[in-house]
Amino acid sequence: MHGYGPTPQQQTTSRPSSATLTAVRVILVTVTVLSCGLLGWVAMLRLAFVTRRPRDWVLLAVVIVLNVALFAFIMGTPDDPDDMSDASVLFMMVWIFGLLAGVITYYLYVEIRHYSSLGSPPPYAVPGHPTPLPYQQQPAQQQHQSHHQQQSQHPRPQPNPYTVQTPPPTPTPAPQRLDQVRAELDELSDYLRKEGEGR
Repeated sequence: MHGYGPTPQQQTTSRPSSATLTAVRVILVTVTVLSCGLLGWVAMLRLAFVTRRPRDWVLLAVVIVLNVALFAFIMGTPDDPDDMSDASVLFMMVWIFGLLAGVITYYLYVEIRHYSSLGSPPPYAVPGHPTPLPYQQQPAQQQHQSHHQQQSQHPRPQPNPYTVQTPPPTPTPAPQRLDQVRAELDELSDYLRKEGEGR
């Protein structure tokens, strides 16, 4: 139970800025390529943490097993490249390039799709600082429905509480007032005539 003030907000998944996402993607793809796929599990680990889907955790385990097996295969090859058979060289190259292509393609596709579903980041987001939340958040569909309901209802005019209500002026009939002024002026002129004659 909460008192007055803003209601506590549920934690929402925030989207990092586009520059941050691009930098992370470039770094992870570069690490994967430079290690000949042996560090491809790093990109998959990030993807599993970002999406939190069981499928990505399973694929992370598969990539780790493939990397360990590739490392064991490389360590088992002779030190002199001339002693390797063409079939083992071809098999190793297909393994490396298949692992590289699979990890990089899947990582980029799923991460870009995941963050595009979250929407664009707010323009006022500052790295390292929490993003301010509006007082009350509503899903877009709920806002659209409430807006549609407001339009469908007939709006009632609401009085403005800040305006001062002034009573309408009472109209005075012009002919009566004019007649009264004439009568007073006549009385005043008669009085002044009598005063002038009395002297």
